[in-house]
Amino acid sequence: MSLSALPLSFRFAGRELRSGVAGFRIFLACLALGVAAIAAAGSTAEAFRQGLASQGREILGGDLRVSVEDRRFTPVEREAFRRLGPATFSAAQSAMAEAASGERRLVELRGVSSGYPLVGKVVLTGAASLDAAFVVRDGIAGAAVEQPLMERLGLKLGDRFLIGETPFIARAVLVSEPDRLGRGFALAGRVLTSLEALEAGGFLAEGLPDRGETARIALPVSANVDTASKALRKALPGQGLEIRTRNEAANGVKRLIDQLEYFLGFIGLASLVAGGLGVAGAVGAYLESRKPSIATLKALGAEGVLIRNTYLIQIALLALLGVAIGLAVGACAPLILGELARDRLPIPALFAVYPMPLLKAAAFGLLAAAAFSLVPLARARSTPPSALFRRDLSGQVGLGLETVVTALAGLGLAALAVITAPTPVAAAVMIIGVAVAFGLLALLGRGAAGLAGRLRRLTHGALRIGLANLSGPRSAARTASPAIGLGVALLSAVVLIQSSLLSQVSQVAPRTAPSMVFLDVPGDRAPQFDAALARAFGQALTAETYLRFPFVSGRISRIKGEPVDLKAIKDGERWAYDNDLQMSVFDGEPANAGVQEGRWWPAGYSGPPLVAMEIDAAKGGGLKVGDDITLSILGREIDARIAVLRKVEWGGFSPAFTVILNPGALEGAGLRYIAIAKASEDQEKAATRALGQDFAEVNIISVREGLTQAVEMFDRLSLAVRGAAAVAALAGLLVLAGAIAAGARARAREAATLKVLGGSRSQILTAYAVEYGAVGLIAGVFGVALGYAAAWPVVVLVFEAKWSVDWGGVVALVGAAAGLAALGGLLAAAQALSRRPAPVLRTE
Repeated sequence: MSLSALPLSFRFAGRELRSGVAGFRIFLACLALGVAAIAAAGSTAEAFRQGLASQGREILGGDLRVSVEDRRFTPVEREAFRRLGPATFSAAQSAMAEAASGERRLVELRGVSSGYPLVGKVVLTGAASLDAAFVVRDGIAGAAVEQPLMERLGLKLGDRFLIGETPFIARAVLVSEPDRLGRGFALAGRVLTSLEALEAGGFLAEGLPDRGETARIALPVSANVDTASKALRKALPGQGLEIRTRNEAANGVKRLIDQLEYFLGFIGLASLVAGGLGVAGAVGAYLESRKPSIATLKALGAEGVLIRNTYLIQIALLALLGVAIGLAVGACAPLILGELARDRLPIPALFAVYPMPLLKAAAFGLLAAAAFSLVPLARARSTPPSALFRRDLSGQVGLGLETVVTALAGLGLAALAVITAPTPVAAAVMIIGVAVAFGLLALLGRGAAGLAGRLRRLTHGALRIGLANLSGPRSAARTASPAIGLGVALLSAVVLIQSSLLSQVSQVAPRTAPSMVFLDVPGDRAPQFDAALARAFGQALTAETYLRFPFVSGRISRIKGEPVDLKAIKDGERWAYDNDLQMSVFDGEPANAGVQEGRWWPAGYSGPPLVAMEIDAAKGGGLKVGDDITLSILGREIDARIAVLRKVEWGGFSPAFTVILNPGALEGAGLRYIAIAKASEDQEKAATRALGQDFAEVNIISVREGLTQAVEMFDRLSLAVRGAAAVAALAGLLVLAGAIAAGARARAREAATLKVLGGSRSQILTAYAVEYGAVGLIAGVFGVALGYAAAWPVVVLVFEAKWSVDWGGVVALVGAAAGLAALGGLLAAAQALSRRPAPVLRTE
């Protein structure tokens, strides 16, 4: 067919489309649903990225942030900062706060210099400004305290309270700080005061743990932040300065947004795949209804290419319409979210219409339409006119333009998913998993149809009719069960992962983890501390309920004699090399040591320094037993050889240290201790009060409160993820609706025949409910099984959590799949029964 015949194809296509899109509603719905999910995920993520980028200065607190650990800035460094632009200084310490009521809580006490904040605004209530909140009266400094901490301590504005042994007055409620997000998550409550008050209270005295200082610098408008950062590093080499620019203000949050966007977008892509059967079914049903027209055109000499182009034009136009609907919904969803939840979002967002996420979603939608709609068209084109007049649309699909484009579109879908993923390997695994699951579900559908054909011989009445329909050529088991099963599999995987992790946080962790952590226990008074804690608990301390370890902060500065190169270390293990670590010393192997490789040094060992290192951190840095590392501890460089690689039960009741040394390596260092304990809520309160008298310098972390906060955060996040996963299940139900609609005419004739032969209304309704309920039950059971297979390795191998099944949620998913499918069958039967038999049987 020449290009000159294309106008004829467009003319025929236009005439076909004049009758409307009634046959393509499922096509449009399936396509729009997947595109909307992908567009909404991408647009929301882009809104958060733009929000972070636009407020990078506010999040960082300036254009540059410079931090130093275990010391204060020198006069030379301060002068170098001020040469770049206006600078403010801050420092923070964790300490116990105590109110007059006797309530005690761990707080993050932060002191800031005059001029803070350089960018943005601190929001207070109860005081007009920071100067008013920090004012010193009668030798007592003022402070701004966040509201939850005020409530826990029982404070009101004007009340006096202690932090350590230093008194403060709560003169304002701290609502927000512009640089809060850039400082990361803090378990303790926040108290803000002046830097001078922090110094006067002795919180920055030399020798204290976690002693450090941070400077924030505002550069001139014309200055380049990267150039300024490099110049500062060159001017102050070897000073241990950590320098971050406004472009790096929230890198961790950005990575989280990338991962969440891909996960939610992948669910949208799975919805497109699940809905692909609906697309194929809708195109097939429409072409079947056009058999007489196709047969007439072929009988009059029309070539197959004309037939293909005529209907390809219609499919393309309707695909564009479906994609446009999905893009409109996906673009509007984030805008609605912004209006409803703008003030409650944890990170800044600029909600607008962003073209790139929409273009990506459109590409996914068009590729999906091509992948699932062209094979039915190829079958219609290859069927001879005689078969079409007999209403037989079963032509052989050979190698042709349609099949080649279908294959290329499928590969394009996979390639686009991998290219746009933050982790291509993980994306490839997920895509292969979905493809395998879809194939297994398709085989299952065919197998279920065959089994129903065998079982019907053993039954009678309505059950026999339902099983006969299930095994027939128009069986929904072949078309709808793969799509429903894939949706249920995704939703069940999310539910099972969520239930296991939530159980880990809310049930397993409270049983296995300590409920209290005690920091900075003085080494020379450790036995007295143990006795005071035993009195507060009202019982003797045992190894099952109480452990105490020496600890010291330090950093891995060299690996095998070379400075640490973070780029050469796996992303997931960089935390062990770019931050200070809590380390300990043990004289001989402790209980629950978790040794995986190597041999622990014997008690009394006095040779060169040896270390036991957490195995994942070691292998992330390319280390093995026998390799050397250099540790920077208390201003000393210690060269040590790795003797042991051990598995650490983070959050468990055991020595959870990344690095453990032999005692001789830190001989004479005068180490402090960290202790962990299991206690009831009443014991926890009693210990917190009692230790305030003789051990006010000991910081107490309530793990119970932290776990409660984690459960609340996890619940909020999981609700959004479950909602996204439900989109895939909805796509499966749309496919079921399409299968019902496609067979509506045949089912009407079937129902009319049964009525004429004496079938009752209840028998016909039961037969349809059996057929479609079985489809939902089969898809639900095997979908949950696939979800189980996908969720187990994520929970056990990735998160290393205990596997826990929410059987209530699993039964609800299977029941919902079967119930909704059965309801669809009943609606189909009711519609068929609403028509009188005679007119139905007289139609062709």
